[in-house]
Amino acid sequence: MNDPAENDRTVAWAILGTGSIAATFAQDIGLAKHARLAAVCSRTSEAANSFSRRFGGLRVVPDIDALARDREIEAVYIATPNTAHFDAAHRLLSAGKPVLIEKPMVTTLAQARQVADLADEKQTFAMEALWTLFLPAVDHVRTLLADKSIGAITGVRAELAYVRRFDSTSRFFSKSLGGGSLFDLGTYPIALTLALFGEPRSVTGRWSAAPTGVDMAADLQLGYAGFATQISCGFDRNGANRFVIEGETGSIVIDAPFLRASRVFVIRNGWTGRLAIPSGSSRLSRLVGKVSARLPLPGLTIHNHAFPGNGLQFEIEAASKAILQGDRESRTMPLSASVAALGIIETILAQSAS
Repeated sequence: MNDPAENDRTVAWAILGTGSIAATFAQDIGLAKHARLAAVCSRTSEAANSFSRRFGGLRVVPDIDALARDREIEAVYIATPNTAHFDAAHRLLSAGKPVLIEKPMVTTLAQARQVADLADEKQTFAMEALWTLFLPAVDHVRTLLADKSIGAITGVRAELAYVRRFDSTSRFFSKSLGGGSLFDLGTYPIALTLALFGEPRSVTGRWSAAPTGVDMAADLQLGYAGFATQISCGFDRNGANRFVIEGETGSIVIDAPFLRASRVFVIRNGWTGRLAIPSGSSRLSRLVGKVSARLPLPGLTIHNHAFPGNGLQFEIEAASKAILQGDRESRTMPLSASVAALGIIETILAQSAS
């Protein structure tokens, strides 16, 4: 029997939501195999109609229940505010409709478990849209680790931080909309750590609060056998935004911004590493890093994995192929990993703010 995803079949997708990430999905789906954009649904007809015109006259579906009933829609990308993800996923999965849910999948561990249980009960595909995990550069890192190219892992450090001016009305700082740096930024290094190394043996950390009570910044440590992952995220600064894996014989660096990974460094010389990947996140250190990474330094190998578009096409293609094959979840981004990530975030936020 032929693999249904290897022929010309496509999955007819609808987008629920019309914000910036929904627009990015609509832009990139044309770069993905086995996928086409068929419809849009929004809380207001004005937003849906505007989005429809912007992307070539998509069919407008009036509400979630209509999406769930629509037999022409084969999967739904949920791009609503964070706190609306659970209700939308629950209603669509209950009707047997496959879903791709923008990160964070939901905002509580209990909700994550319910989504996973419901997908299992209905035998329907569900996946969190952690697009970084599907990028070619990250696939290359998996190969490097499988080949033990830097020996045993001795430590991992990752930072993802972008300055956001405090605004109590912004979704980034709103408790009611699922704001906070861990949900917006920390999700990426946590998910990548879980994807590369599995679930940790221990979780510790601390966070600082914004005036609205959400986390402005957070630091956490995930403990593994023989090493630990140090993760930092925040709205309080612009970070180095690299993902660094240190080993006995060298280092693997997913260059900044690692969430949109397009370049991987393999470093086998200490002083070369200090030049190519300087410590700190100042403008000067970033400039030094950019210049030195383009020079032929001894012990430095640069692997380029540039791609067209914004990078969402890889997760769209993977989800579409899985749906065509009748899979319930993605091997790259299984629901168990989404549950584990929510557990880690809840563990950190359970600590008193510093």
